[in-house]
Amino acid sequence: MAVSKGMASIDPIPPEALLDDFPPAMRAIAQRLRAVVSEAVPEAVERVRPGWRLIGYDLPMARKRVYFAFVAPEEVHVHLGFEHGWAMRDPDRMLEGAGITKQVRWLKFFDVADIDVERSVELVREAARVAAMTRGERELQSMDRDADGP
Repeated sequence: MAVSKGMASIDPIPPEALLDDFPPAMRAIAQRLRAVVSEAVPEAVERVRPGWRLIGYDLPMARKRVYFAFVAPEEVHVHLGFEHGWAMRDPDRMLEGAGITKQVRWLKFFDVADIDVERSVELVREAARVAAMTRGERELQSMDRDADGP
């Protein structure tokens, strides 16, 4: 099915087509992370974002979709990332990206065995919860978290 964008029509790219460009070990990590996102938020809409070379996930909301997570393969590792990671609860301080990006945070995996499925599912669910908030709600949560300390 083609996706309409203005007057142009774009056929969606299957995630496997994107992943074919990466080494087998990175494909295996990415496939496992796709399963983690699917388990955590079954209603998430998966879509390849070719310009960013990643697989993005949208949360269906009342009249729109909200981008909340991504699986981004690279040559030596794969990111599981969160669009509003800056506002997420991360009691184990696993998320990377603070001081590098303003809002996006991520986990980085070098081997499929490195994936803590239970903790990753929790973080994906937290990412979806935070993405469904208003900007003001995210800011309040962030302030509450910062006030509580480490």
